[in-house]
Amino acid sequence: MEKPILIIGGKGKTGSRVAERLQAKGKEIRFASRPTGFDWTDRNTWAAALEGAAAAYITYYPDLAAKGAADNIDALARLAVSLGVKRLVLLSGRGEPEAQESEKRLIASGAEWTVVRASWFNQNFDEGQLAPMILDGAVALPVSTVREPFIDAGDIADVVTAALTDTRHIGELYEVTGPRLLTFAEAVNEIGRASGREVAFHTISNEEFEDGLKSAQVPADLAELLVELFTVVLDGRNEYLTDGVQRALGRPPRDFADYAQRAAARGAWT
Repeated sequence: MEKPILIIGGKGKTGSRVAERLQAKGKEIRFASRPTGFDWTDRNTWAAALEGAAAAYITYYPDLAAKGAADNIDALARLAVSLGVKRLVLLSGRGEPEAQESEKRLIASGAEWTVVRASWFNQNFDEGQLAPMILDGAVALPVSTVREPFIDAGDIADVVTAALTDTRHIGELYEVTGPRLLTFAEAVNEIGRASGREVAFHTISNEEFEDGLKSAQVPADLAELLVELFTVVLDGRNEYLTDGVQRALGRPPRDFADYAQRAAARGAWT
């Protein structure tokens, strides 16, 4: 029988979509997450998840920008290769030094690797931390005019699925973005138009953002990560488009407006 493909973080925004695509191709899959006994903070749980897999899709929790992520990716990749799981696909993040260090560790592990380096997900607005703000009618973040090439999680999943099932993607780094740059205010306006809701955008200070996270009782480690992503990474360093989706799939990426219309049609912000 064909060996299963392991998805680390199979219930996440991209992992769940990769699972659906692999199953549609008739591939056997296996999930690795805390409910299945896998824990990024306990290396003793990793071998059981990796044993017998043909390949693995690696998403890191809470994010590759977190301290210690590169060491964990290094250890996991080397363990995977030693267990015969040489085909590894890593989801990485743009403009994050720790994430880029993780990429280097994966490449040096001896794996048959592919890196998918992604910009901010469209789905953060309906499946992530920003969804409650949309529903409340006001998005308040410590960003102003910086533009982001938001990428659809479906596009990421398509690239990852191709990388896991086609050897032509071995040794490739695909930096994936959407087809245009948008400020957060412009993205919120797109959602307002698609959903028929009145949603305002407000730029707030870093201090106000941190205070808001504390008031919402966001766990300290996640709050620290969110502050870094919004106040450090969103400094304009990623304010350009790339051709990763086109190179990997031979088609352009989905536009943010299309995402907003699809999400609104299924009642994401109702």
